[in-house]
Amino acid sequence: MSASDLPAYMAHVGTAARAASQQMAAAGTAAKDQALRALATRLRQSLAALQAANSQDLDAARAAGLAAPLLDRLQLKASDIETVAQGCEQIAAMPDPVGEITGLQRRPSGISVGRMRVPLGVFGMIYESRPNVTIEAAALAIKSGNACILRGGSEALHSNLALWRLVQAALADAGLPPDAVQLITTTDRAAVHHLITMTESVDVIIPRGGKGLIERISAEARVPVIKHLDGNCHVYVDADVDIDQAVAVTDNAKTQKYSPCNAAESLLVHAARVADFLPRIGAVLAAKGVEMRCDARAAQALAGLPRVVSALELDWSTEYLAPIISIKVVDSLDEAIAHINRHGSHHTDTILSTNYGHAMRFLREVDSASVMVNASTRFADGFEYGLGAEIGISTDKLHARGPVGLEGLTSLKWVVLGQGEVRR
Repeated sequence: MSASDLPAYMAHVGTAARAASQQMAAAGTAAKDQALRALATRLRQSLAALQAANSQDLDAARAAGLAAPLLDRLQLKASDIETVAQGCEQIAAMPDPVGEITGLQRRPSGISVGRMRVPLGVFGMIYESRPNVTIEAAALAIKSGNACILRGGSEALHSNLALWRLVQAALADAGLPPDAVQLITTTDRAAVHHLITMTESVDVIIPRGGKGLIERISAEARVPVIKHLDGNCHVYVDADVDIDQAVAVTDNAKTQKYSPCNAAESLLVHAARVADFLPRIGAVLAAKGVEMRCDARAAQALAGLPRVVSALELDWSTEYLAPIISIKVVDSLDEAIAHINRHGSHHTDTILSTNYGHAMRFLREVDSASVMVNASTRFADGFEYGLGAEIGISTDKLHARGPVGLEGLTSLKWVVLGQGEVRR
């Protein structure tokens, strides 16, 4: 079906996905795992071809003036391909959630009532730049017994096409329907509107990209959306803290990679640690070219260092995705928690502390999808959490929250087991 007739093309994609989802829901674990292992093998064998396709996209993106963070996300390095291949193998080794029955209880009537985990059906994935998402989404769809329709950004079209062909070949290797994973091959932006309004074919939409994209999808979709808008992640350095550890973790949370949504964007420091902690972390960040947007007390402690500027009110709520961090001094744990809950994006926040009571309060009271103690925010990731991969990170409170893996792509239905009981 040609993509030139967009309504007909999208209808065909949706119908094929719905039919494939029914076959995937009935597929056995062995076949799904075979497809995932075949995909891992094909990824490693196709390294040169994948990087050649990715180079086409990178060259075109540079010529078009794509911003540095997006170029970073677009690049498909050998290590990235190995990571997604390992992710496929990790998912294959995980228990199959589909068909699991939990909470089975015998009722006074004689019936037994429980809940069975089942696939969602068809999910649509809309994403920008990151071609590795093509494999992560496909792998999770396969293991969870779903079908998916992928719509990557036009800047990654050659990379996504090359990866998608490997997915379809791996599905065929295992005797599963290749249409279980489909890639929208047109760069026509109107395809997105069709996808997010195809209520008869698509059960859920998962956007993964910039805030503007996700806001647009959320506003226009007629299909339910699993989303997060941005990642304003915080590091809070408590009064009771191991300074050496705090410097190392804060540095990693901010500078290990600037472009992901789990990179730290805001640093809160207890007033008791201004003198000994701030000059040390300030020197580290300055040496790496990070701009520090500070409140008055933080700026005073960092006086003399380069790239120290005064923060504006907007900085406390900004996701930079760049070598920029906001820094604020607080007088208590209560103030830190209140600041995070007001200005944060409910994505990922961490406390660096040796005080058990403070750590437990932080875990309970910070209203975010991932809350950490003495660990870098960069760990907020499906692969790092042992999910094999993630379909995205949800800051919603219904259905799925945090990194969305296999369980987030399934639902529960009630099942009743009887032996001829009738209601009286």
